[in-house]
Amino acid sequence: MKPSSYRWVIVAAGGLLGCVAIGGMFSLPVFLQPIAKETGWSVTGISSAMTIGFLAMACTSMAWGTATDRFGPLPVVLTGSTVLALSLFAASHATSLIAFQFVFGLLVGASCAAIFAPMMATVTGWFDTHRSLAVSLVSAGMGVAPMTMAPLAAWLVSNHDWRTAMQIVALVVGAIMIPVSLLVRRPPALARAPVAPSAAGAAQGELSVGEALRSPQFIILLATNFFCCATHSGPIIHTVSYAVSCGIPLIAAVTIYSVEGLAGLGGRIAFGLMGDRFGAKRVLVSGLLLQAFGALAYVFAHQLATFYTVAAVFGFIYAGTMPLYAVLVRENFPLRIMGTVIGGTAMAGSLGMATGPLAGGLIYDAFSSYAWLYIGSWAMGLGAFLMAMNFRPFAKPREQAAPVPA
Repeated sequence: MKPSSYRWVIVAAGGLLGCVAIGGMFSLPVFLQPIAKETGWSVTGISSAMTIGFLAMACTSMAWGTATDRFGPLPVVLTGSTVLALSLFAASHATSLIAFQFVFGLLVGASCAAIFAPMMATVTGWFDTHRSLAVSLVSAGMGVAPMTMAPLAAWLVSNHDWRTAMQIVALVVGAIMIPVSLLVRRPPALARAPVAPSAAGAAQGELSVGEALRSPQFIILLATNFFCCATHSGPIIHTVSYAVSCGIPLIAAVTIYSVEGLAGLGGRIAFGLMGDRFGAKRVLVSGLLLQAFGALAYVFAHQLATFYTVAAVFGFIYAGTMPLYAVLVRENFPLRIMGTVIGGTAMAGSLGMATGPLAGGLIYDAFSSYAWLYIGSWAMGLGAFLMAMNFRPFAKPREQAAPVPA
């Protein structure tokens, strides 16, 4: 198969891997009540495994990205896929809360990190044209997880005990992700000359890893992604609970999350197309400003119809902005260190996501209201917008990879 054709196989593989991996990790909210009921563990203790998972993703994203630069994406995503399946299976056998938090939080989170940054870095390297659309399609695959893996987990746990259901999820994860991982290949420009990133930079006068990590461009991307993810983390995690506190039945409240996820699927594709047409930075900056006010709009939602409207708009915007970070990285940093740089931005994003579960709980416990969560998210969103406004591309392109024919 020609490289120009195989690049779309890479996109499909990335989308499928991301969908199943994120779906496996985000199955925890579905299992939350059944686990608590059967084991007697606290809901707070069980749900904290998700926060641990985000922190594990943050701590390992750059390491997985660097490994991708050095060894290629195939061994990285294959390792992550295998560890993820084994971790879910092991979590189903946990006999203590600490063991569950360690296995589901630490190992599942770390293995998911082996999918996101490596696949984003790989896809950007395969595309010279339609790059924003390509990474958005991969991200869209991840966005499908709430509409596929979550319903599967819900159906399983309604027909089996939670341990059996999680074991089946683990088998599904392994059966899909391990074979699909074998389809992943290095971008052609790197496959022809697999040189260690540091050596390549020194040989060609490109931006080195150290220079890249110290550059204002990288630091601004880190800060922007952190505040961006902190903006939507709280609303994603707590909106269902907020809706219930407004008197909306739980079954109806859960559908708000589905509406948000479905809108996000369209947002990823739309923002990808706009990024190719108008430029990734311009679209990202606009999206971050809109995201801030989208989060604030939840303060005024009290009826189900209003929740649906806000969720559709907010989901469309926040999901659409996320893939554009990888495009900005590809436009400004050498291809040979894509994994490291995108891994760094993923680290910042994971830290931002980790703030939502804790902050929302603390705010609700203190004020018996979620209003300040959304006001705080609005402030975070404005911060992300202002930081992105200060991003300045490098004066000269550091690398021009050989274009892949359209």
